[in-house]
Amino acid sequence: MAAAAPVRWDGRVFSAAAGHALDMAADNYCAHIDDYGRCAGGRLTEEGYRWHAVAENIGGGQRSVAEVVQAWLASPGHCSNLMDPHFLDIGLACARNTSSQYGWYWDLVLARPY
Repeated sequence: MAAAAPVRWDGRVFSAAAGHALDMAADNYCAHIDDYGRCAGGRLTEEGYRWHAVAENIGGGQRSVAEVVQAWLASPGHCSNLMDPHFLDIGLACARNTSSQYGWYWDLVLARPY
C-alpha cells in the first residue's frame, strides 16, 4: 500500500484508546466492543471528539510497539486502517495485566473529525 500522510496525536483519541486498553486488560478480553456495548466511535463521542470516520486496531500479547505494528501490517484489514489517508488523528495505548490471557493489550484509534 502507498504511504499515508502524517497523522496528529489527539488527547481525546488517546483517552478513548487508553480507556479501552485498560478495560481489556482488567477484564481479560480482546475485542472491539467493550463491556458497555460501545465501539470505538462511542468511546470517542464520550471523550467529546466529534468524528466523521473512525477505525480501530486492537492487539493482545505483543510486547512492544514494533511487534504490534508488525502484526497489524501483516493483516490486510489492520494495514488498510493504518494506511488510510482519510484519518487525521490517532491515539495509541497499551495496558498490561500479568494475570490475564494475553498480558499486553493494545488499542489504536484512528479518526477524522468533522
